[in-house]
Order: sequence, then C-alpha cells, then structure tokens
Amino acid sequence: MESLGIMGAAIGAALAVIGAAFGIGKIGSAAMEAIGRQPEAAGKIRTNMIIAAALIEGVALFAVVVCFLAL
Repeated sequence: MESLGIMGAAIGAALAVIGAAFGIGKIGSAAMEAIGRQPEAAGKIRTNMIIAAALIEGVALFAVVVCFLAL
C-alpha cells in the first residue's frame, strides 16, 4: 500500500514539473514573438517574462513539496 503512495507522489510531482515546463515554454514563445514585433520594448517584455517564469517555478516547487509531504 505504501508503494502506491510513493508512486502517486512521484506522478503528482512529475505532472507539476511538466505543467511548469509547458507554461514557461509558452511564456518564452510569446515573449520572443512580442520582441520580434516590437523590438524597442524588449527590456520591458523580458522583465515581465522573467517575473512570470519565476512565479510559475514557485508554484511548481510548491506542488512538488506538497506531493512529497502527502506521503
């Protein structure tokens, strides 16, 4: 029974990391497209992209910690 809990925690952590990777990929893609359309705003776009990526990473880390604490 304990092995099912470990497997569930591992799957939950994997899903959190996959979701974060997908979100950061979408942010990076949108930021590069926006910089391509409006190069003069590159600094502002880059700053907002980094802040959004940091927030996504924070949520993903929190999700992974919760998955392992649920054991």
